[in-house]
Amino acid sequence: MATDLSKHSWPVLPSSATHIAGALLAGDRRLLLFGPPGVGKSTLAAQLARTLASSGRSCRCISADPGSPAFGVPGTLSLGRWADDGWQVVACESLCTLDAGRFRLPLVSAVRRLAQLPSNGLMLLDSPGVVRGVAGRELLAGLVESAGIDVVLALTAADRSPPLAEELHALAAEVFVVHAASAAKRPGKRARARLRTAQWDGYLANARPHCLELDEIRLIGTPPPLEEETAWVGRQVALLKENRTEAMAEVLHLKEGSLTLMTPLETVTADSLLMRDAVRSTSGLIETAEPFAAGRITYLPQPEGVAFGAAKVGPRIVGRVGAIDLTLVNGLFGDPLLHLRIRHLGRSMLFDLGDGSRLSARVAHQVSDVFISHAHMDHLGGFQWLLRSRLGEFPACRIYGPPGLIEHVACFINSFLWDRIGNNGPAFEVAELHDQRLKRVRLQAGIAGREVLEELEITGGVLLEEPGFRVRTVQLDHHTPVLAYALELAKTLNVRKDRLQARGLEPGPWLTELKQQLQAGKLKASVHLPDGSEARVGELGDELVLVMPGKKLVYATDLADTSDNREKLVALARNAHTLFCEAAFSEADAESAARNGHLTTRAAGEIATQARVSHLVPFHF
Repeated sequence: MATDLSKHSWPVLPSSATHIAGALLAGDRRLLLFGPPGVGKSTLAAQLARTLASSGRSCRCISADPGSPAFGVPGTLSLGRWADDGWQVVACESLCTLDAGRFRLPLVSAVRRLAQLPSNGLMLLDSPGVVRGVAGRELLAGLVESAGIDVVLALTAADRSPPLAEELHALAAEVFVVHAASAAKRPGKRARARLRTAQWDGYLANARPHCLELDEIRLIGTPPPLEEETAWVGRQVALLKENRTEAMAEVLHLKEGSLTLMTPLETVTADSLLMRDAVRSTSGLIETAEPFAAGRITYLPQPEGVAFGAAKVGPRIVGRVGAIDLTLVNGLFGDPLLHLRIRHLGRSMLFDLGDGSRLSARVAHQVSDVFISHAHMDHLGGFQWLLRSRLGEFPACRIYGPPGLIEHVACFINSFLWDRIGNNGPAFEVAELHDQRLKRVRLQAGIAGREVLEELEITGGVLLEEPGFRVRTVQLDHHTPVLAYALELAKTLNVRKDRLQARGLEPGPWLTELKQQLQAGKLKASVHLPDGSEARVGELGDELVLVMPGKKLVYATDLADTSDNREKLVALARNAHTLFCEAAFSEADAESAARNGHLTTRAAGEIATQARVSHLVPFHF
């Protein structure tokens, strides 16, 4: 519904600092500059301060936009006083974020603390340009209340009404409209990023490295998991003592609980470390870090035409995590079947083989690996679909599972007559996990018998490892052995373009070699640089490369709620992006769950919480 602006008849002031100062700024008033990005709030604040200074009056300003601060350090709010024709910072509050909308409660609290500091004369509040939605509404009201604002200057283009008109009308403060100067223009995203990066680099110009033991300091805010050490590199942090900001810093690296960072402090005496989402990206710019749990998971309605009853599937789950597209094919209620597609390889993997009729034959052609939890019908019955869909000249499909799987697959194949396919029958390499050994055979429809393959020893439960990912497993108990699986995507190595330019090094094949050596862990090896010199891989990696942690997807179904099962699954799923976990029974039916060797919804939630997974997808209800 459109807002009726006829009842909002605020006085309109010219965008003249002299006029505004003469009309409004007698006495010690507190004035909020409010409006969308690019309307000249920071410029007007400086003009007002300069006008007041010319008449001998003092002026202070809170720069409340952590992403594009008029003065101070990005990721902070700063209180400045006007002196020598510029803002001089007298106090700051750390946020460690560039996102005023997402972290609006900490921002309002920081404004309150700065506004309560002793001061004389006019106080200006240069607000962030968040003027839409819930964030804008809450910020406007919060800033006015926290800073004791009595005048609001609502800056807007000459042909537009101020945003959040209803909220402005409800304020106890006086509201005046100021039309933005015609030259006012919002800088582009990259220009803003370059400007804030220059401010940050200037702050760190005389910084030095310091080492902190994290078990001796409190971690607050929203830090990534300690186990994901590479996710800490480049993060902006604040060093706090007794809840006051001592200094800001940038993380160089984290190793076994020891954090190395750059800060201008000579000695670090902080008792707390604040971290949110400000980070130096691979381009060298200060930007917002991708959330550790980034990647969408969506619940889609049950497909039309699917009857309820025995055939119901309920909501289907689809998502994208890095290079992986995922689909829980038969929804929350149907047979277990998780389809993971590696987009850039045109390759698919399946976890369990329930009813496969909702997948196309083309998917079956692209399946390279299948991971079976156990051989109950609803987990293996779809093998007939896979078998029929792979008639023709396709490479052997690998199938992994618990002991007994070889005989189950052989029986499926041998239950049909294969007299007309010659050597084009579907082929499978079936591997059974026996402790830390894989017993393997090759089976092919139309060819009698089986080819026994070399047994493989595995380490750490790793069944399959290729460039870009690996699959690990643990054996659980369902009154029969079952396997749970984790797909772990490899870390990605990103070259720091700013560091490359600073060294005067041209990109080339040597960077590929550097990445390969880093992936292989050969840190003491040497790499030939374009300028003819040599450098060690480890040293170059620290200077030129940012390592981004890989995501982990975990699939676990049909397991009893025992302490041993919980311990193993929690270890497998630790810090996973997504855990697909059965929740066959409600908590009210816990006795039935125990009798049948399944989890309750409560147990699934407790396991996910203990493992600190980002997304839990309970299924197999």
